[in-house]
Amino acid sequence: MKLHQLRYLAAVAQSGLNITAAAQKLHTSQPGVSKQIKLLEDELGFQIFVREGRNLRRITPAGQQVIERALRILQEASAIRSLSTELRDEGKGSLSIGTTHTQARYVLPDVIREFRGRYPQVRLNLHQGTSEQIAEMVASDRIDCAIATGSEHLFTDLTLLPCYRWHRTVIVPKGHPLADGGRLTFKALAAYPLISYTFSFTGPSSLHEAFARASLIPNVAITARDADVIQTYVRLGLGVGIVAHMAVDEQDPALVAIDASHLFTAHTTWLGFRRGTLLRKYMYEFAQLLAPHLDRRLVDRAHRAESAEEVAGLFADTVLPER
Repeated sequence: MKLHQLRYLAAVAQSGLNITAAAQKLHTSQPGVSKQIKLLEDELGFQIFVREGRNLRRITPAGQQVIERALRILQEASAIRSLSTELRDEGKGSLSIGTTHTQARYVLPDVIREFRGRYPQVRLNLHQGTSEQIAEMVASDRIDCAIATGSEHLFTDLTLLPCYRWHRTVIVPKGHPLADGGRLTFKALAAYPLISYTFSFTGPSSLHEAFARASLIPNVAITARDADVIQTYVRLGLGVGIVAHMAVDEQDPALVAIDASHLFTAHTTWLGFRRGTLLRKYMYEFAQLLAPHLDRRLVDRAHRAESAEEVAGLFADTVLPER
C-alpha cells in the first residue's frame, strides 16, 4: 500500500466517483488512476467500489471504511509536511486559537498586536464560540490552543494553564435605582430582570448557583454571548446587566458600573494546549504575552504532567493577576 494510492482513492471519492475528473485533479492519466485503485483492491482482497463496465457506481461498505481512514492518513501526512516546514523556520507557520467573544474582544487585542509585532509571518486564525463550540473545535483538531473560563470537564485532553482571574460587574442605565451607591445584594438584583451571558448546556450555571446560595432565583430575561450585546440591551432599559469586569467601559455616559465582586466567585481564565503536542517557540511566547507568569520551563513542566491535579500543584503558589 502506497501513499499515492490513497491519494488517488481520495480524489476519486471526492470527485463523485468520476475517474476522469479525479485524474485531472491529480494531473495524471485516467488509466493510471484506475490501475492504482485496482492494485490497492487486489492487495486488500476486497472491492472498494461497485463497478458497471468501466464506470464506478457506488462505494462498498468496506470501501467506505477504507476511504475514511485514507482521508485521515492524508490529513496527517499533510500535517507532517507542514510541521517540517515550520520547524525549519520558527518564525513562520500558523496558530489557530479558539476562544470566547469576551476574551477575543477585551483581552486578546493587545496580546495579538504584540505577538504580530514579534512574529509577522505567523498566520493567526481566531475562532470564537461558547465553551461547547470551542470543545468541538478541539475534538476536530481545528485549533492549536483554547482560551476559555470554566467548563474544564469539556477539555480533558488539554493541559489547562491558569492565566488570570476576573469577576462580574453589574451595569445599569444612568438613574437606575441600583445606581444609588449602596452595597449591592442578591435580594436587590432579584427584583429586576437580568441580562447576562449565555449559559452552558453541559453544567450548572454559576449565576444560578450564586443566587441559590442566597435562597433566591434570578429573573434572567435575556442571555447573549457578547458583552457588547448585553450592554446594548441594558441601555434600552430591558434589564440589569451582569458582565465580566474587563468588558465594562467606565467612561460610558449611559451606563453605571456597580461592583459585584463580593457577590460572585471570581473566575479563572485558562489557556489550553492538547497533551502530547509539540509546542512551537511562538506558542510559548503567546502564552507569556497572555500571562507573564507562564514562562517556558513552567509550561513545559505542565505540558508533561500526567493529570490535571499535577498541573494544579505546579500553580498552587501562583498569585494570578486580576483582569
